[in-house]
Amino acid sequence: MNIRTLLSFLLISVLLTSCSDESTTIETPLNYEFTRSGNSSVSFSGQTARIGMATELVKAMSGFNQDATTLTEMFINQTAAGGDADPYEDPELNASTKSVKSKVAASADFFSTNTVESAEIKADFQTWIDAQVSKVFPNKDNLAQAGSAGQIADGSSVRYVNSKGLEYNQAVNKSLIGALMIDQICNNYLSPAVLDADSNIEDNNNGIVADGESYTTMEHKWDEAYGYLFGFSADPSDPLMTLGDDSFLNKYLSRVNGDSDFEGIASDIFEAFKLGRAAIVARDYEVRDEQAVILKEKLAMVIAIRAVYYLQNGKVALSNGDMGGAFHDLSEGFGFVYSLRFTRVPNCNTSYFTKSEVDGFINQLTEGNGFWDISAATLDQMSEDIAGKFSFTVAQAAQ
Repeated sequence: MNIRTLLSFLLISVLLTSCSDESTTIETPLNYEFTRSGNSSVSFSGQTARIGMATELVKAMSGFNQDATTLTEMFINQTAAGGDADPYEDPELNASTKSVKSKVAASADFFSTNTVESAEIKADFQTWIDAQVSKVFPNKDNLAQAGSAGQIADGSSVRYVNSKGLEYNQAVNKSLIGALMIDQICNNYLSPAVLDADSNIEDNNNGIVADGESYTTMEHKWDEAYGYLFGFSADPSDPLMTLGDDSFLNKYLSRVNGDSDFEGIASDIFEAFKLGRAAIVARDYEVRDEQAVILKEKLAMVIAIRAVYYLQNGKVALSNGDMGGAFHDLSEGFGFVYSLRFTRVPNCNTSYFTKSEVDGFINQLTEGNGFWDISAATLDQMSEDIAGKFSFTVAQAAQ
């Protein structure tokens, strides 16, 4: 081959490569909007329903006219099991076959073969629900003391705590952020085990949609992950405009994003969700998986930052003698610490925190008389242990 022929061959190769690259360019939309044949291909109604169910459950746990049976039905939704109970205020939720409990600690990667721990976690939620009715409700008019449940003032608010100072409604609320939202997003729907299951890759490559739907199964799985964060937004296609539209992960992403040390994290997460979904449309699974890595890292940071935030704010309130404010902060901190178990190290099939580590933190928070006895040194060490897994400091998270 002479030099002219060689140069011509190389030029043609470059042109072909350029054409090939251009044909697989990923076009990311301004908002989370994707269509097929003129119809939206985005769907996450099940996630919206579960956020609604969890919202009503947490609200009802503060209503002293509730009984354990009704609260339990909100958690498990008997309708999903073929019953006829109507525990929710929203009739659409009563008509739904979805269930909060069925998706708690139920991810493919963490709990499909770890059924013992999954059952233990579900039992924790049931224990907190039952104890709210059996321990806290009967003592609502009594002043809380070390070893005795009751009410405690927090400024103009009244908190209702167990014998260790823990608010069970806060334990349920914040722990669901990890056990439901984070576990389903990071350890289930963003997992190749789910995205690439069965014939998902082949079907997505060929544009084969699910029966009667406008989306491929892979597209839908990614959307379901998105729904656990943005499914309760006023406009789920443009959720950053009203960030904080639910009482769970969305709310605390808003809080973290509002801290100048972490400003922009919400946009990073939204952009990763959009690009990952667009990559699925473009059949670029390498880019899709790169976005999943970003999402797992950023969402884990949200949980860890808020855990440290509440531990540190609880410490300050204790030092000021504000026991009600401290117990409220520490109850929220309890839930975020519990949620650490469900965070996901990118490119690994492990959590940032082992079960043993999280159990150790929870035991430190609840041993003896719990929040009544906990020391500033313990809260500081726990905060350092959590922050040490990430790139932020305790001081940054505590603001």
